[in-house]
Formats: sequence, C-alpha cells, structure tokens
Amino acid sequence: MNIQTRSGEAGPVPFRCSRFFCVGGKWYFTTREGFDSGPFATKDRAEIGLKRFLHVVRLLPEEERVH
Repeated sequence: MNIQTRSGEAGPVPFRCSRFFCVGGKWYFTTREGFDSGPFATKDRAEIGLKRFLHVVRLLPEEERVH
C-alpha cells in the first residue's frame, strides 16, 4: 500500500485502493468521483482506458472539471 503524501496534500494520508477491479472476467476502472468505466478485456486495456480518460479530463477548462 502506498503511504506517501502526494504533492499538495496536507494532513494524514487518506485510504487509497486500486482504481481497477474485475467482475465476471471483465476489467473496469473507477474514478475519484465514483464513475466506473468498462468493461475491458484485460487489466492492461483498462489501464489504457484510464490514461485516455485522464488525458481528456486534463483538456477540460479548470472550471468544468469535477472536484
């Protein structure tokens, strides 16, 4: 488990878990906002899907991002 504080965080380290999970042999990722995306055939594909999702989010103007 990662117990390091991230840049910009103060106070105790919050509980963290994997963003990836498998249901019925299919892989999904979840966001901090509680959005689940999938299914993906493999965990590697789910990781690629998450990277693409995060790339798109970074393209949004700051005021349109969900915090």
